Amino acid sequence: MTEQTAPTLTRGGTGAGGPNETTPDRTRARRRRWWLEVGWKYIVAVAIIIYAAFPLIYTLSAALNPRGSLSAATGLFSDITFSNFAALSSTAYWTWMGNSLVISIATSVGAVIMGACAAYAFSRFRFSGRRASLTGLLIIQMFPQALAFVAIFLMLLALGEVVPALGFNSKIGLICIYFGGVLGANTFLLYGFFNTIPIEIDESAKIDGASHAQIFWRLIMPLVTPILAVVALLSFIATYSEFLIARIVMTSEDNWTLAVGMYGWVSNQLQSNWGLFTAGAVLGAIPILILTLTLQRYIVGGLTSGAVKG
Repeated sequence: MTEQTAPTLTRGGTGAGGPNETTPDRTRARRRRWWLEVGWKYIVAVAIIIYAAFPLIYTLSAALNPRGSLSAATGLFSDITFSNFAALSSTAYWTWMGNSLVISIATSVGAVIMGACAAYAFSRFRFSGRRASLTGLLIIQMFPQALAFVAIFLMLLALGEVVPALGFNSKIGLICIYFGGVLGANTFLLYGFFNTIPIEIDESAKIDGASHAQIFWRLIMPLVTPILAVVALLSFIATYSEFLIARIVMTSEDNWTLAVGMYGWVSNQLQSNWGLFTAGAVLGAIPILILTLTLQRYIVGGLTSGAVKG
């Protein structure tokens, strides 16, 4: 009888004559598949980061350039000095920033409270004209803001004759105008989030004898904190950087906002001081940066949760 010897298995092989290591063709195939599925995303991400970061870097370079011209800042950080930042103290820059912060904070707080009250009413109560009111708010938001400039001008002109505090060159008047601009969109955003809160919470509180005000302030408001933070942030950013309406309403230099005041530095093409303008823009972005970093954990959760129901 002839003895038959079993094939010997080697480490990494499948039997006699099997490959002991990955072939170059399989390696190239894996690399090709990785580039097609994952690798291209890194390239796109790097391109987006460069595209978004370049204007910021260019602005910072111009702010640190003493020549006060954008053409002189083509060589990034070729000449670094803080003279533009020091020159801001000799202008009304800090007064303008104070005006912008006061107006933006007041608008944010008012938008949160008014929007939350309106959204709670639309979400929890069933009254005559509810659907028509929601549709009206949606339709109003479709029109561009520029259509309201003439109406705003005439309204302030008429109000100023009766109540000067609500006329031209009034912070209160400008805040009231901003309320009307942000209330519609914020109400819809809050309305979607309020619908995600189970109505059983309200019913249980009513059984325990709680009033609508107690339910709203003590139960609902703590539960909708993420969307309140988002609304406050969006309202602050929108009003802090707004220019057109503030330019129409504010007539005296002491009441100018930051955007209106800084526009005067570059409005004259022959005497534009871009170094001073970019230095002011860099410092003016700090409040928005701080607020965004503080509320960033609420932003994604608040926006996505509010988009679940409408």
